[in-house]
Amino acid sequence: MTDPAGAPAAIEDYALIGDCVSAALVSRAGSIDWLCWPRFDSPACFAALLGTPTHGRWLIRPQSAAGRVQRFYHPGTLVLETVFHTETGSVAVIDFMPVSGSPDSPRPALIRCVEGRSGRVALRFELALRFDYGRTLPWISALGPAALRAIAGPDQVVLRAVSDTAGLASLPDTPAPPGGPDLCQTIEIEAGETVAFVLAHAASHAPPPPPLDAVAERAATERFWQDWSARCTYRGAFAEPVLRSLITLKALTYAPTGGIVAAPTTSLPEQFGGRRNWDYRYCWLRDATLTLQALMDAGYFAEAQAWRDWLQRSIAGSPEQVQIMYGLAGERRLDEWEASWLPGYQGARPVRIGNAAAGQVQLDIFGEVISALQHARFSGLAAPRSAWSLEMALIGQLERIWDQPDEGLWEMRGGRRHFTFSKVMAWVALDRAIRSAERDGLEAPLDRWRALARHIHATVCAQGFDATRGSFMQSFGSSELDASLLRIPLTGFLPAEDPRVRGTLAAIERELMVDGLVRRYRTEARADGLDGEEGAFLACSFWRVEALMLDGRREEAAAALAHMLSLRNDVGLLAEEYDPKTRRHLGNFPQGFSHLALVRAALAVDGVPDRITT
Repeated sequence: MTDPAGAPAAIEDYALIGDCVSAALVSRAGSIDWLCWPRFDSPACFAALLGTPTHGRWLIRPQSAAGRVQRFYHPGTLVLETVFHTETGSVAVIDFMPVSGSPDSPRPALIRCVEGRSGRVALRFELALRFDYGRTLPWISALGPAALRAIAGPDQVVLRAVSDTAGLASLPDTPAPPGGPDLCQTIEIEAGETVAFVLAHAASHAPPPPPLDAVAERAATERFWQDWSARCTYRGAFAEPVLRSLITLKALTYAPTGGIVAAPTTSLPEQFGGRRNWDYRYCWLRDATLTLQALMDAGYFAEAQAWRDWLQRSIAGSPEQVQIMYGLAGERRLDEWEASWLPGYQGARPVRIGNAAAGQVQLDIFGEVISALQHARFSGLAAPRSAWSLEMALIGQLERIWDQPDEGLWEMRGGRRHFTFSKVMAWVALDRAIRSAERDGLEAPLDRWRALARHIHATVCAQGFDATRGSFMQSFGSSELDASLLRIPLTGFLPAEDPRVRGTLAAIERELMVDGLVRRYRTEARADGLDGEEGAFLACSFWRVEALMLDGRREEAAAALAHMLSLRNDVGLLAEEYDPKTRRHLGNFPQGFSHLALVRAALAVDGVPDRITT
């Protein structure tokens, strides 16, 4: 168990709770080390994940070391239960974020219910609220014998305790001393006793948030998630990991707009102690097609419609200004800066807020977006009348710039190149637009589009393929491999049995695989100065599963999927990457892209009809 006074837990030792507006990470040691309020991308009020307990956390755990810790989600929900077994008894901490507020009027809150299960257990309770990513010490005042209020700048947070047998001790009415928690005490819990702590957020100029009934909120939250899970239409061999991945995806959805964040965290490193630390609390266009397909394949058409509508609104405007990512409501300014006062996750600096990659040129997003819109159209999702004219404008922009270099799928910051996968996706954009026009009789310059699609296809095959090595390469004229090329057969660019595709798969398996996992590329091939070896990118390994299935290697695909599923943590979550050497998760957590790829791979192995996809 993590030392309560020391460094943050291993990434894989965290669990996610959320309310489809924001989210928190809870460690196996009972510490909430990350929470941004009131939105995913708001400044954190608990930031110990990227520093120390002095940067904000909420700890509830046995005073003495627990002999055994069990944790699990209540079936079909995002309600987390952690059971601590000690020499004197056992106690459960049940954590959740209520979802009873409407999307237009969310009520940000986090509830921790402590239940005595056997014997008598002394619990350590520590609360340290630090607004603005651990930088701002709030003013603490009492609202009553079992309530306190923390306020600073635009934020206020209120803590209330509800119990017949336990409660908060006397509360400070002066600012907390520097370096210490706002509240620190011991709570004794016996078998059958329960105490609930409700933490709620509001704007500092507003009245304190009203009290919540913890019992009623827990019942409503469990019912919400169970009802949502019951709508899943997939009942196959991988029902449990698929549903957990879909619940995670739902939890990463910003309900007011339908946008889906890539992850709820920032700056969890892609290499231990390294500098590849990025803010993922935004919505990437690249995720569009996989998200739509994962949701609709499992029967979640309302969520798919909301995501498609978010996509349409966000990219509306001049096609020359389309970005690779946007904010939760479609915001375009995602200025990147560094929180210099935070030491970073286990020393990995800098801690970045915002993401400068929003200004990059990445040609593959045209293929992702057009493919997503085509998939939505063919699946019967409603679209505004302007949808086709917008798609035509995007294709027009692609016609003008497809032959230019870009930063590529992996958002490299070392200069633009002619990335092979980017060109493949330019072809995908044209191919999907042509299919839409042909099927629905939409007005389009089809002869010109078909000619350009043939030209791009021939260019990729001529300049992106190395005949000597028998493989497609990362960029034109490059000697480097890239795992994104696993998606060539998944897009329909070439069939899986094509010798060039098989040669590429063999080369990637030979040169980029470590312990059955696929790395994105050789890190020494980067040109951005961010040296050091990163972990295996989990989505790439799931793409390999799909590629194996398309090539008829079903037994290998099933074995590869089983290996991937074994890497999930004890509550079924995946980060962005995995380090085979240390067997640790790396990168922002949990990672939506990893879970989306898991769903696609599981359905492919289970025999769900193949689709040409991106």
